[in-house]
Amino acid sequence: MEERRPQHDPQPPALAVEDERTVRASGSWTLVHLADLERRLSAIPRPGGAETVLEAGAIEAMDSAGAWLLLRTAKTLERDGTRVEIRGLRPEFAERADMVSARGAGEEPARPRPLPGWLERIGRGTWNGLRNGFGALSFIGENTVVLLRSLARPRRIRWRSLLSALQAGGFDALPITGLLTFLMGIVIAYQAAEQLRTFGANIYIVDLMGISILREIAPLVTAIIVAGRSGSAYTAEIGTMRVTEEVDALRTLGISPLEMLVVPKTLALVIALPLLTVYADFMGVFGGMIMALTQLDVSFIEFVNRFKDAVAVKHYLIGVGKAPVFAVIIALVGCYQGFQVRGGAEAVGRHATISVVQSIFFVIVFDALFSVAFNWAGL
Repeated sequence: MEERRPQHDPQPPALAVEDERTVRASGSWTLVHLADLERRLSAIPRPGGAETVLEAGAIEAMDSAGAWLLLRTAKTLERDGTRVEIRGLRPEFAERADMVSARGAGEEPARPRPLPGWLERIGRGTWNGLRNGFGALSFIGENTVVLLRSLARPRRIRWRSLLSALQAGGFDALPITGLLTFLMGIVIAYQAAEQLRTFGANIYIVDLMGISILREIAPLVTAIIVAGRSGSAYTAEIGTMRVTEEVDALRTLGISPLEMLVVPKTLALVIALPLLTVYADFMGVFGGMIMALTQLDVSFIEFVNRFKDAVAVKHYLIGVGKAPVFAVIIALVGCYQGFQVRGGAEAVGRHATISVVQSIFFVIVFDALFSVAFNWAGL
């Protein structure tokens, strides 16, 4: 029998400069030796000639990683102004190197872009803020025109969508609105009772509860609740339609997305929020009545009689009068953020969060402006 020869093991990889014009590569250029080859490449001296031959005929084994490094070696030498020619590479290795070169793997990965400086960040933030501000103003203007056109021609209003939004944003919000304002009335009355009892001014709990609840707390808390419920729902609904291209389909069919999606929601919220505020007034005052009875021995009859004398109607009207403004803010912010959605489900959730935050922020800002204006007007 013929004796089987042991298979020849490839030699370790080597990379050496033979003279000013020749760099010889030999051994096994494979993935397992990649780190060793990287070190050798960084350690070899650069040839001084204008042309360099990369002699690769002694390479015994090569995979894609070795082909990548061979091409990178040639590019490293060319970076010094030297023209490099690869010679002697076996046909199968040359084919592999051509495939790697076609994919661009011979090039070094692009370096990450350095982080912008503080001045650049301020400039970009300012520009993005101005661009978003102009976009919001444009959105408000377009909706104002569409809303006035719809009010001038009520037949254009989509009453079914309006009634559906009225139920979702108004009727369905009654339990949570009533519960929270009732608890707010209890908490405020309980905290005030400790101080009023000290001075023997128990009956003034009526003045405190009536003015604070009717004028500030009920409209503000109701608007915040509606912003969390309805504002985010508007953003999620319109944002999902943006992702699924339903908004583009409406435009293709000649249907105005603002007239179909924004106007019914805005009108429904303008109707629902004042009614919710009246309901919140009653529940908040009722919570205060219970604490006045249990903590300060002020009966319901005494509370009501004092309430009629101490709390003017203007406080009630001011509180209810704020509600439509808050409703417009919540509806427009929620719808605007829905139209800004780009991408997928993650963008919908992100803009829903932005919608709630911005709605609450603008509601509080306008409430503060109302307080200053009413103070100047003597109200």
